[in-house]
Amino acid sequence: MRALTFVPGSKGTLEVQEVPDPEPGQGELLVQGLALGICGTDRELEQGAYGWPPPGKERMVIGHESLGRVLRSPDGSAFSPGDLVVGVVRRPDPEPCGACKRGEFDMCRNGGYTERGIKELDGFGSELWTIEAAYAVRIDPALGELGVLVEPASVVAKAWEQIERIGSRSWFEPRTLLVTGAGPIGLLAALLGRQRGLEVHVLDRAPHGLKSSLVEELGAIYHSSSTLEDFLEAKPDIIIECTGAGRLVIDSLTTTAAAGIVCLCGLAPGGRAHRVDAGVMNREIVLENDVVFGTVNANLRHFRAAAAALAQADAEWLGRLITRRVPLTRALEAFEPAEDVKAVIDLTS
Repeated sequence: MRALTFVPGSKGTLEVQEVPDPEPGQGELLVQGLALGICGTDRELEQGAYGWPPPGKERMVIGHESLGRVLRSPDGSAFSPGDLVVGVVRRPDPEPCGACKRGEFDMCRNGGYTERGIKELDGFGSELWTIEAAYAVRIDPALGELGVLVEPASVVAKAWEQIERIGSRSWFEPRTLLVTGAGPIGLLAALLGRQRGLEVHVLDRAPHGLKSSLVEELGAIYHSSSTLEDFLEAKPDIIIECTGAGRLVIDSLTTTAAAGIVCLCGLAPGGRAHRVDAGVMNREIVLENDVVFGTVNANLRHFRAAAAALAQADAEWLGRLITRRVPLTRALEAFEPAEDVKAVIDLTS
């Protein structure tokens, strides 16, 4: 079979190769790979920024945003041939911490977890892949190709779960949400905000165009800007920060309404210094009972919540998030910089 493989830690090693077909182990599904979403993490892996191959191997299959069709399932499993599935990315530490032991492996405390396509486990970028039935999630067949959005949506589903848990510490009836960044995570965060009935604002530095129309079609408000100046007076109840831009991260901490919640989903690059008045920040957060937290990855529960949220969404709108489709034969094109929202590799061509 063909697979998209690379040498972790080595730039320029990504290529489509012929590799042996996988054989499912006990309790595993054999899956035909249909589509693979590409995100910033994959591009960092391709650039050699990090990555850990499976033990005893130099190369690994890349890809963690999956979509496949079950070809073979073990007796007694909840899956049947023909089911559309996505794979959960992370696996708990084999010597589990307290969180991993309880199924909350996305919150692993000791770092011994593994991840498909990232850390010590082959990913989903191949014509065939296998997965433990316990880590596969069936999706609504009506979603079709759009099921490849479940993994990024799972990150957002986890963020919303955490926001709602934090809000439950007290009376919590938020009205307004600000999402910074109109990439896939930001747009999906806005979608889930609208599904919760909130007034949603999305800020992105891109001029009015595809991103603004996607936001407006949700019934949300688009702001073409790189600062939070528009929100200094009418402060949002919740901010989901998806850019990782240092100045926006810092300003978000003091731009919520009282008892506001800031969820940091973006990763800031290192090496950039910003002047911060720590005293003002401290007073704002303490005196207004604000909460700031970070989130990454997702567990089985979040994947299922994401699949349900996408099944309720407008399919035409979701389809517009996929702005670039490339065949596996030209897979490297999906890693090239472009002004688009989501690039997807067709694993069947």
